Amino acid sequence: MAEAYIVGAVRTPVGTKKGALKDVHPADLGAHVLKELVNRTGVDPSAVEDVIMGCVMQAGPQALDIARTAWLSAGLPESVPGVTIDRQCGSSQQAIHFAAQGVLSGTQDLVIASGVEHMAKVPMGATIVQGLDFPYGEGWGERYGQQEISQFRGAELMAEKWGFTREDLEKFALESHRRAAKAIEAGYFDREIAPLAGLTKDEGARPDTTLEKMAGLKTLREGGVITAAVSSQISIGSSALLIASEEAVKQHNLTPRARIHTLALTGSDPVYMLTGPIPATEKALAKSGLKIDDIDVFEVNEAFAPVPMAWAHDTGASLEKTNPNGGAIATGHPLGATGGILMTKLLHELERTGGRYGLQTMCEGGGQANATIIERL
Repeated sequence: MAEAYIVGAVRTPVGTKKGALKDVHPADLGAHVLKELVNRTGVDPSAVEDVIMGCVMQAGPQALDIARTAWLSAGLPESVPGVTIDRQCGSSQQAIHFAAQGVLSGTQDLVIASGVEHMAKVPMGATIVQGLDFPYGEGWGERYGQQEISQFRGAELMAEKWGFTREDLEKFALESHRRAAKAIEAGYFDREIAPLAGLTKDEGARPDTTLEKMAGLKTLREGGVITAAVSSQISIGSSALLIASEEAVKQHNLTPRARIHTLALTGSDPVYMLTGPIPATEKALAKSGLKIDDIDVFEVNEAFAPVPMAWAHDTGASLEKTNPNGGAIATGHPLGATGGILMTKLLHELERTGGRYGLQTMCEGGGQANATIIERL
């Protein structure tokens, strides 16, 4: 059977909105990890068959197929094409899926899966500022009416449905900061990070935050439980992974670090929007033949605290093994880059701890989710 191997994975530190990366052009942000990936793996860049880059807000400096401009900005061969994709927050996880599928199909041997998002230069909503007041169309309206469709409402609906109180959410968020601060201090992320603009570590973690500080924040909507403290941060970052076939591994003298074990994808209720990781995980486990307890490390994107909390409740997964080094509440969520960042973190954590299986999943706009299982080699 054909195999798809991860032979390299690298990311930038995740920067805050006003931090060290705020003036870096998005194309240069993406270029940085592409160049670093080539250098670290030692692969001949002209042998790469495609660069698939996730990016959600493809406007302004992130428009015009940033996968292509980032590759060229890195000084890499003009003969290598690039394509930019958008599956909302899961864009670079989907890039990993597309790259793996190209290799597993036997039509490609070396593909880069990457992601980039500069949320300071290109804010959320930048792609629809010239759209209609109701951008979904008549068919959508006939099916779902004129109700609010947003991630913020979805997070509130999840908290209500699963019975999570504001205190529950804030305790989860505090633990995310605690874990991230510990991982940063211990240097767990150092191997995976390519420093940029003088930044060597993720900027968002707040080791000095407390439940008392969180309790003083206003909720995003009156009567709700979601605050900035239990939400992912506005961030800047990029990521890149090299996916290779067995033939490419031999031909280019590469070292497989993990194999892509299982790929799964699902849709879910677009009004709740953020529940997709639950059925996606169930689907991935069913396809893989593994059980939830067989997984050593989980990375579940912390778009909002209710997402991994509800996911763990329904799947039976251990929160101790979930986001062991903190998540997006603490370290940020640069939309199109997060899928690759989480996979990079997952791979390195399996290597650090000696674990065998890792599962990654994340909620996505429109009510969708990817789930990916990898096996460390």
